[in-house]
Amino acid sequence: MNRSRLTLVGLERLVDQLSERDLDIVLSLRRLRVATTGQIERLHFTDGTPMSNARRCRRTLERLTRDRVLHRLDRRVGGVRAGSASFVYCLGVGGQRLAGERGPAGGRRIRRPWTPSGPFLQHALEVSELYLRLVEYQRHAGFTIERFATEPDCWRNYTGAGGERQVVKPDVYAVIVSDMFEDRWFIELDRATESPTKLHRHAEGYRRYWQSGIEQSRSGIFPKVLFVVPDERRAEVVVKALTRQPAEAWQLFQVTTFDRATSVLAGAEP
Repeated sequence: MNRSRLTLVGLERLVDQLSERDLDIVLSLRRLRVATTGQIERLHFTDGTPMSNARRCRRTLERLTRDRVLHRLDRRVGGVRAGSASFVYCLGVGGQRLAGERGPAGGRRIRRPWTPSGPFLQHALEVSELYLRLVEYQRHAGFTIERFATEPDCWRNYTGAGGERQVVKPDVYAVIVSDMFEDRWFIELDRATESPTKLHRHAEGYRRYWQSGIEQSRSGIFPKVLFVVPDERRAEVVVKALTRQPAEAWQLFQVTTFDRATSVLAGAEP
């Protein structure tokens, strides 16, 4: 594909050239928004030696970027010394159109790719890493990732007590299914940058949404709200902020570290 405008005919021709793995990469980036070379390799190139996996992944990403299916961001993660593994990818114009036709994009407006700020990108990549760790855990454990929706697809609208429009904005909504259970989660990936007052406001929003009954009317249950924090010290700060909520709302919340989040979500530990 050249750099001219991607027409419908060109898009159809491009689809014919893509492999099933190419399309899986498109749908993964539709779900996650951004991922590094290394993360994409761990998701989609696992059937060879480490060297062959890395080589095939790099070549595939170069080709998809050249055809505007993917877009490589200007910002790297880990610096130049990290090599090609430090590149970060999102969907290009062609990839967005493919995801809208073949995946769950459902009419989302096509946007010209852009490079976000450092903190925003780091947070988005942490979401991708959480998903990746769940997928890797799923490969040898007895559960299924039924759904893993990122923002804004996981946001919830409701009407406040005064009739005003309110929005709960989790980072992730996940549904994990095992042989005996189906667990639903709203996930907040905390980077230790928010004050206790802001954490309290986040919790307040979830409590009010819970009291509205809207989520329960849709699915029968209200998801557990999991705050994923960097370390135990931050966990203490978050727990203290959450306990400012009325006692009947404490059941809504759980706090864990990033390293333990996968096993908590999978039900391997409480």
